[in-house]
Amino acid sequence: GLHGGSDERGFIVLVLYFLPCSPIAGGGLSPTAARYTDSAGGYWYQQNAQLGSVTRNRFIHWATSGGTLELMEESLDINLLSNAIQLKFQNCSLLPGGVHIFETQNHVVILILTNQTVHRLILPHPARMYRSELISESHMQSVFTDIGKVHFRDPLNYCVIPTVPGLSVHSSASAAWLSSDGGALFALPSATGGIFVLQLPSYDVHGMTSPSVLELKQSSVMQRLLTGWMPTAIRGDQGPSDLPVSMSVHCREHDTLLFALYQDHKLRMWSYKDQICLMVADMLEFVPVNKDLRLAAGTGHKLQLSYSETLGLYIGVYLHAPKQGQFCVFQLVSTESHRYSLDHISSLFTSQETLIDFTLTTSEIWALWHDDENQTTVKYINFEQNVAGQWNQVSMQPLPSEEVDIRDNQHPRETFMEAIFAPGQFTNAALLKALQIYSQGTERLTDLSWDELKKQITTTVENEFQGNVAEYEFSHEEFRQLQVESWSKFYAYCLQYQEELSRPLALLWNQCSNMVCLLKKGQLSFLVPCSLMDHLYLLPDEQLINEVEKSEFTHDLVSLVQCLRLIGESVTVEMTLKMEMACFCRQSPERAAEQILKDLIANDTENLMEDIHSKLQEIKNPIGAIGVLIREMDYETDMEMERGFNIVQPLNVRMHLSQLYGSSTTVNMVCRCVCKMSMTRFFICRDLLILQQLLLRLGDAVMLGGGQLFHTQQNLLHRTSLLLLSYYVIRWASQRLASDVPVDELESNLQHLSVLKLTDSSALAPLKLVSSPQTIVELFFQEVARKHTISQLFQSDAALDEAGLNWPQMFSAICSYLLQFLWPSNPCFLFPECLMGACQYTQLQEYIRLLEPWCHVNVGSCRFLMGHCHLVMGEGHKALDCFCQAASEVGKEEFLDRLIRSEDVEMTSTPRLQYYDKVLRLLDTMGLPELIIQLATLAITEATDDWRSQATLRTCIFKHHLDLGHNSQAYEALIHNPDSNYCIRPEFLKLCSSRCFGLRFPQFLTAGIAILNVWFLFFLPIAGTVMFEYEMRLGREVRTLAGLQKQPNCYLAALNCLRLIRPEYAWIVQPASGAVYERPGGSPKRSHDGECTVAPMGSQIEILELQDLERECMLARIRLTLAQHDPSTTAITGNSSPKELVTLLVQAGLFDTAISLCQTYNISLKPVFEGLTFKCVKLQFGGEAALTEAWDWLAANQFSSVITTKETSAPDEAWRLLSSYLDKYECPNSPYHRCVISKLLSHGVPLPNWLINSYKKVDPAELLRLYLNYDLLEEAAELVLEYVDAILGKGHDYFGIEFPLSATTPIVWLPYSAIDQLLQTLGENAANHHNMVVGICNEKHNLSLECKMDLFKSSYILINQLYRTH
Repeated sequence: GLHGGSDERGFIVLVLYFLPCSPIAGGGLSPTAARYTDSAGGYWYQQNAQLGSVTRNRFIHWATSGGTLELMEESLDINLLSNAIQLKFQNCSLLPGGVHIFETQNHVVILILTNQTVHRLILPHPARMYRSELISESHMQSVFTDIGKVHFRDPLNYCVIPTVPGLSVHSSASAAWLSSDGGALFALPSATGGIFVLQLPSYDVHGMTSPSVLELKQSSVMQRLLTGWMPTAIRGDQGPSDLPVSMSVHCREHDTLLFALYQDHKLRMWSYKDQICLMVADMLEFVPVNKDLRLAAGTGHKLQLSYSETLGLYIGVYLHAPKQGQFCVFQLVSTESHRYSLDHISSLFTSQETLIDFTLTTSEIWALWHDDENQTTVKYINFEQNVAGQWNQVSMQPLPSEEVDIRDNQHPRETFMEAIFAPGQFTNAALLKALQIYSQGTERLTDLSWDELKKQITTTVENEFQGNVAEYEFSHEEFRQLQVESWSKFYAYCLQYQEELSRPLALLWNQCSNMVCLLKKGQLSFLVPCSLMDHLYLLPDEQLINEVEKSEFTHDLVSLVQCLRLIGESVTVEMTLKMEMACFCRQSPERAAEQILKDLIANDTENLMEDIHSKLQEIKNPIGAIGVLIREMDYETDMEMERGFNIVQPLNVRMHLSQLYGSSTTVNMVCRCVCKMSMTRFFICRDLLILQQLLLRLGDAVMLGGGQLFHTQQNLLHRTSLLLLSYYVIRWASQRLASDVPVDELESNLQHLSVLKLTDSSALAPLKLVSSPQTIVELFFQEVARKHTISQLFQSDAALDEAGLNWPQMFSAICSYLLQFLWPSNPCFLFPECLMGACQYTQLQEYIRLLEPWCHVNVGSCRFLMGHCHLVMGEGHKALDCFCQAASEVGKEEFLDRLIRSEDVEMTSTPRLQYYDKVLRLLDTMGLPELIIQLATLAITEATDDWRSQATLRTCIFKHHLDLGHNSQAYEALIHNPDSNYCIRPEFLKLCSSRCFGLRFPQFLTAGIAILNVWFLFFLPIAGTVMFEYEMRLGREVRTLAGLQKQPNCYLAALNCLRLIRPEYAWIVQPASGAVYERPGGSPKRSHDGECTVAPMGSQIEILELQDLERECMLARIRLTLAQHDPSTTAITGNSSPKELVTLLVQAGLFDTAISLCQTYNISLKPVFEGLTFKCVKLQFGGEAALTEAWDWLAANQFSSVITTKETSAPDEAWRLLSSYLDKYECPNSPYHRCVISKLLSHGVPLPNWLINSYKKVDPAELLRLYLNYDLLEEAAELVLEYVDAILGKGHDYFGIEFPLSATTPIVWLPYSAIDQLLQTLGENAANHHNMVVGICNEKHNLSLECKMDLFKSSYILINQLYRTH
């Protein structure tokens, strides 16, 4: 039985008040006096073993203590949120086993029985809580999420147990079930004997319905009490011996059978439908000696049922006797005449241990016991096949050690903290309770994380210790002893509460998946299958022989295991520590075993060697037995594991599998099991090594010939040593805690892994918040191994077609696959890769250190990961050495092959060069140019025949030498580059810009065509940059017409230089002036008050391409044009921006030029239209001077046509220019029309007819709004009438309406909001001149009403009626 990981519970506490403190019905005792034993139980959902079910691997378990009920929902696949509640029933005590859980199609129903009340709790079914059965999230809501919304005092779901017949105080048996109509029934022992049944009506009934009560009599007479209670004298009393001590219910399709085991040792079966007793069976008939038992009351009897559709109903009865207990298993047999009898299957006898609980299946009995030493044991037996009645014992997880061994070189606080917070030792609840008692605090400590709890414990114990020694002086030994006593006191508290929380209460068996759980007071444990070797090693001596079939081979194996057990029992703690230190310090385990054997021989006071020698004499083939034992424990395999799920499987199947066994409970359970297995097998290998050393000493006296002795020494001894080291590493990893990693460090690691293309197989998410820290094996299983394990288990369709999930088979397979993934000698490298991806660098370094001396698999991969760890920790030169050592294994290991397998690497190069390329990229990402140069120089020696790789490596060396300022070395790498066409232009430009440029010039002339070509490419951008700088200086410093005339020529020269270069290099860096200090002439180091100032930052670099220079050239030409047209703007145009230049052009009347500039720089034309409109208004109302000036700027713009038929004026030409612009530069929604109209109306200028007609076709609704904005009500009213006429078919072409309104045309919309605004405004001004407008509207309506289409009469009449009202 292994600890299952459900220790920490964040309960939602609800305190329920139902009754005042009053005597118990029928007993006359205070409610506080009715204290029952603690109990527990659980319920598995019906479809928990179906792969595609929402309730897969999901169950509810509960525990009671006094008046407190704790309910928790668990899942083996996902983590449930808000899954634990605590109900406190004030003035009530929960009956033992008084919680019953049922499942309907839409609800989960929980029936609760206390000594005074019964309750029904209705919760939503998980299948109704989620939109889809495909669960893809790792967290889901529990059925207890909305428990706060439940009305606990609802009369339909709550009832007080009536005083008549009343609840018996001599029996705490109970049963409950749901009827077919949804009612809840509770069976309770009556205060006067017998059983009474209390029924709550269905929860969905309407109207007031009170609970009903009926009483089952042994005389088969039923008395129903609906509104009142029948007197006791009429019913007749029955004695306490007639009270049931255990009850169970079996529901059939049309009836419910109630089984009750009474104190008179009789089993009675009642029919609730017929309300009669159908069968009575005396259990003492199946007891061999029952004379003494018949005289005693059977208060310790227990009853369990087990039903199978194929085998029927099984009944298990435990008969408690003072000296010996007995299990009786029956099968219920019925005849056609509805007569029932019991078919006796088996009788099993037990020892004097105290039975706490037992579970019955159709073939086995699982029993939970307390022995004489108050130790918990779990045993099981197959009652059909085990004729000898031999029980099988389950190996239980022991409690933490009672004492902590502290050596002289260890600090007490650190040693105790390590023992207390070791994985799987103490639960959070036990530590919190111990801390509260130790600190004598009144406040309850809750919601402390694991790290906070460690700090709180350390502070509390140290403060307590310091307070005791503050006033005295002590020697170092006395001070240490007091510190040990303080920590030992707290450790004793932890042990006490851990033992209390570990007290078992019940067994929970899953009929669908065959899982058995052990329910404890404060935690949940799971019983998992055990391998044969572990089972033999852990069994007690008296049961070891009976476990294996009697054959020659198994006899040798059992004798060998007995020898190992003798050695293991004699090995002391110091000897065990000696072997562990040898493994940790990478020393030979064989030598440690030899030394331990010498110590055992020297201290042999109990004839250990003689016992072992006698057992060895019984082994006929020691070599064969040892070989079998080694093969059973060896997980080395050459099988390549599939990476990920099978894409052939349907999507819904893959989604179901993606969450299978993914909860923290399962992760904890699997990894604890692997830890336990590795620890047990480490001890087996240790004892086996010692035994083999003993065999070497005995020589041919035991062995069958000298050849076998040599075989033992050379082969088996070495294999055993490797097994021991492998299990030591796995046990170490199972106990090594994972580190919390900040998010920024994970992101940085992700960037590094993206360079290596390894992000698909590593854990790249931050560690999830858990109540206790994760080990690195738990992290590995949760993030990586589980997915690969599930893909192996369900890679075939046959595995998916199975009826359900069998827990023993699945768990054994999962543990086996996890051990294969963790096995150091396997080619699978997922575990170290996961540690690297999860930033567990310290743990990864320690893991590789433990493997180095003896593991010869994945050596290169380990060296690469070690180099990556050194790289992250800032030890670059160590990292480089590791990377170079790993290069020799490229092409031999799967991880390194996957490392170099990338699409962006040329496959023509050798694998080792591809490896160097990946490492160089990683070093470049880390920013380590010196290491890049060293590694690239080494890689050149591998590329003697590959000139392309040499060119790449020498270019890399050249670039990083240049970055470090090593110009001479950069030049040497450049001239030795074998690729004359290799592009190094940016780096070469940087080299030419350095101080060594003048010294190298003569050498470039003799360097060859490649260098001269680059040299030519170097000067042309410089020439272009010079001309661009010249233009910029002219704009800033020479603001004259001559300067403006030179600027276009400078741009043309720069453009010609760049056009001579290939397009990818046709760019220059825009010259920028240096940084400028805020105080010209001041000290660049000090401010006015003498303080040091921050150095000014330089300008940002800007890259200019051909398109940018062409636009700048056009801008220079426009500046020149403006200056020639208006010389007064010469001083301000030289350095003006495009937007500023547009404003100047509009003011000067150069509208064509302004529009061209706006289109080049993507500037809106709105300023152009506003400027032209203003000039038109100015000409319309200006004098002769304005007219004379107008011809100058009108002549500078091109007209679309020339009018020769009549004489024209300047205002007419300006309006014609505006009209041509509106037609030429028309945009969606015509923003420029609106701009022009708004400008005209803001100056009070009437709109030209051509502008109105033009805008009517574009957007008449917006024209109406403009009229309203500027209070032009007459124009707005006329526009509305024309618009309505156009919609109805009259003049629709003038409004751009393609199809007028009719029954067959699309819908045409009107601007209703604007029309309503117009009508409201007209109504408010009805007394003034707007009456004329209303009259016009009415008149127009009267003239046009008769010719409107009949289909639209109603809408048009409504509009005109509105006009008449105003």
